[in-house]
Amino acid sequence: MERYDLLYRLYAEFDTERLRTYQEFVDLFPPVDSPVALEHWRSAGDELDALKDDIRAAFPVVGDTFATLASLATREQAFTGLDLYSTYGRAVNVLVLDVDETLRSAGRTDNEIPRETLHLLTRFHEAGVPIVICTGQTLENVKGFLIQGLGNELVHSGDVSIVYEAGTGVFTPGHGADTKQLLYEGLDEDIGSTFRGVRSRILSEAPDHLRRGCHLQGNEFNVTLKPNFETGSDEAGEIIDEALVYLLDLLEDVVAGVAGVETDGGWARAYYAAEDPEIRAVLAARDAAPTVDAADVPPALAALFDRIDVAYYEADAAEVGSRELNKVVGVEAALDVLGVDDPFALVMGDSKSDLRVMEWVAETDAGIAAAPDHASPDVLEHVRATDDLVFGRGDSSEMLRTIYALNRLAELD
Repeated sequence: MERYDLLYRLYAEFDTERLRTYQEFVDLFPPVDSPVALEHWRSAGDELDALKDDIRAAFPVVGDTFATLASLATREQAFTGLDLYSTYGRAVNVLVLDVDETLRSAGRTDNEIPRETLHLLTRFHEAGVPIVICTGQTLENVKGFLIQGLGNELVHSGDVSIVYEAGTGVFTPGHGADTKQLLYEGLDEDIGSTFRGVRSRILSEAPDHLRRGCHLQGNEFNVTLKPNFETGSDEAGEIIDEALVYLLDLLEDVVAGVAGVETDGGWARAYYAAEDPEIRAVLAARDAAPTVDAADVPPALAALFDRIDVAYYEADAAEVGSRELNKVVGVEAALDVLGVDDPFALVMGDSKSDLRVMEWVAETDAGIAAAPDHASPDVLEHVRATDDLVFGRGDSSEMLRTIYALNRLAELD
């Protein structure tokens, strides 16, 4: 209780809001040549140092920690961090972060990672916390915006790993032969043949309007249809819903060929609708609901469907992936290369693929989960049932500040 009392005193007796304003200005001040602006920046830095010195003098034992804490975290974030430390008794030692609609948002951040978030990630890196970016995007896309936002030196420091295409590959610069791991190369021929078949036919056999309205994401392994419209728009929603129906039917035809069985159609729709309520809703809305029962799917088809994931992201993507390769498998491989033997991770994400990682860290006592308030219902249900770490759209920095507070408080012990 003593630490709680000290925190109460910190936020009650000091103008921490003013302190955070100065800290943000000093941290995020853009590079300019104006002498007047530079003088203003130096003046803000002097005022910031003076405010921190007042806190150091008031708290002789924990002054440095509290000065930093007050400059970066609100009262609520600080107390949430202390609650988390009281619950788990340890600091977060690795960040596992989704990108789209988590670190950045098409609706709030113009689909760019905010400078505030990038600066906080740099602070975690400087504190020795490895960063695992865990995304469904291609490696080249992720490398590009990470280097642009965080800098080439940080990305290639050896403490950053990229799990791409939702776990089909892992890229960890600076680790020699382990730098790039192509996890999909370990899959057997039946799965390999299925994915090659789907990829080779998905655009060439698509209806003209679907081919014009979608493009194939440049993945190494997964097959992902993306809209040729703004993500989240009505047009994107319409084309992706249609793409999902087409993808299910094509997948069934390819799987039947690999399995060497005849099919009359409808088995893939039935199988995946029974598994995923979102897919079931899309099929119903498009008058494409299955006319057969999932329990009657021929065993040879079911055996392959069991190993293949169909993912639907509303107004964003329809995707086929391998269930043997997912974000959990990718994160485990990344942690192994990074040398994180006893992880306690912050997992941030918004989709069902992120939920698997959240459930994995919960089951293994290996971390905590956080999600934006517009995440999928299953994700929000899990996050609210654990530590209720929910943040607003585009406000990933809010959660990073909370975890930074947790880590600084943990250092006191």
